Amino acid sequence: MYGLGCGGAGATTLERALAAVPGVRSVYVNPATETAYVRSEPGAVDTWTLMRVVHRAGYHAGRPVES
Repeated sequence: MYGLGCGGAGATTLERALAAVPGVRSVYVNPATETAYVRSEPGAVDTWTLMRVVHRAGYHAGRPVES
């Protein structure tokens, strides 16, 4: 994510938005590294849906990394 900065308000906003996506189990957003860690049920959420949520929250998503 880009434009998040080092404050916690944006991270909290994104955590809530991503956690509201059906199938998402947990979310942690690190504002210092501008990285979101999302755990979801297998096959329940596609990466592009999460990227749209980030965009709608007013931030920009970078290239997703799946593990």
